[in-house]
Amino acid sequence: MRAVICSKFGSPEDLEVKEVEEPITGANQVKLKVEACGVNFPDTLIINNKYQFKPDLPFSPGGEVAGIVEEVGEGVKNFAVGDKVMTTTIHGGFAEKLVVGTEMLMKRPEKMSGVVASGIQITYGTSMHALKQRASLQKGETLLVLGAAGGVGISAVEIGKAMGATVIGAASTDEKLEVVKKAGADHLINYGKDDLRERLKEITGQKESYDVLYDPVGADLFEPALRSIRWNGRALVIGFAGGDDKIPRVPMNLPLLKGCAIVGVFWGSFRVRESKEELANFQQLFEWFNNGDIDPLVSDVYPLEEAAVALRKLMNRQAVGKIVLTTEKF
Repeated sequence: MRAVICSKFGSPEDLEVKEVEEPITGANQVKLKVEACGVNFPDTLIINNKYQFKPDLPFSPGGEVAGIVEEVGEGVKNFAVGDKVMTTTIHGGFAEKLVVGTEMLMKRPEKMSGVVASGIQITYGTSMHALKQRASLQKGETLLVLGAAGGVGISAVEIGKAMGATVIGAASTDEKLEVVKKAGADHLINYGKDDLRERLKEITGQKESYDVLYDPVGADLFEPALRSIRWNGRALVIGFAGGDDKIPRVPMNLPLLKGCAIVGVFWGSFRVRESKEELANFQQLFEWFNNGDIDPLVSDVYPLEEAAVALRKLMNRQAVGKIVLTTEKF
C-alpha cells in the first residue's frame, strides 16, 4: 500500500510516499480502506518532533480519517465490512490502509462523503464541545468568532447559528470574510484593517458587545476582545494559530472586573474522558448535516503525493476551510 512516510524529523518537504506493508488487524480492531484524511496543525508538529506524542520513526502522519471497513478483528460487534466510518488517531492516516480500535470509530451519515467526513471531526468536534459544554451558548446570545475563515472558525460560525446565536465573524481579509458570510455570520469584522473594539461597538451599539468569545488564534486580539465582552461572558481558549510566541498574556484584573470566565477547550481529552457526551455531540452534528444546517467547507483536496504542499499551505495560514488528502490518484 502507499503511505506518506516520515523517516526523519523535519519539514513537510522531507516526507516521502513509499510502498509499505499493510497493517495487521488485531482483536477489537478494524482495518479501514482510507478514503481521505484531514490535514491539521498537529500534523505539522509531529513531523518536526514538537508534538506531545512522539511516535517512533518511520511513521505516517495524519490523524483524522474517513474510510470503509475492509476487515474486522476478533471481538468486534458493532461494525461490519462495508461500513462507512470516521475516526481520529494520533498518526497513520496519510496512507491507503489503517488499523484502528473501535472505541474511537463512528459510523457516518450515508450521504456524507469520505472527503467531508475526514475534515469534520476535529474542527466540528472541537467547536461543538466548546460552544455546548464549555460555553453553554444560549439561544439569543451573541458569539464572536476570531479567525472565522479557518477550519475551526467556520465550524464555530455554523454551529453558533444552529444553536440560535447571533454570530459576529472576524477575519484578516475581505476575501476570507466572504467565506465567513457564506457560512452564515450575521456581522463581519476585518481586523486586518479595522479596530476590533470600535467595530464591535458599531455593530451592537454597546461598549460591552457580546457574550461568548471563540478564539483559535491567540496573538494580539485576545485582550482587546476580552475588554468588550459582557458581564457573565465566556472567553474560549481554542488554540494559538498565531504562534506559540504569541500566546496571550492578559491582566488578571480583566476577568475580575468583567465578571467573565476564561475557559480552556481541549477536545482531544474531552472525547476520551466524556465519550458519551462526545457521541451525543456528533449525533447532533449529523442531524444538522442531514438537515442542511451545517455544510462543512473543504477548500483543497490533494493526493497523498502532495502531502508537503498541503501541510505547507496550512503552516503558511493560507487555508480557508479544511484541507484534505485523498488516497485517490489524480
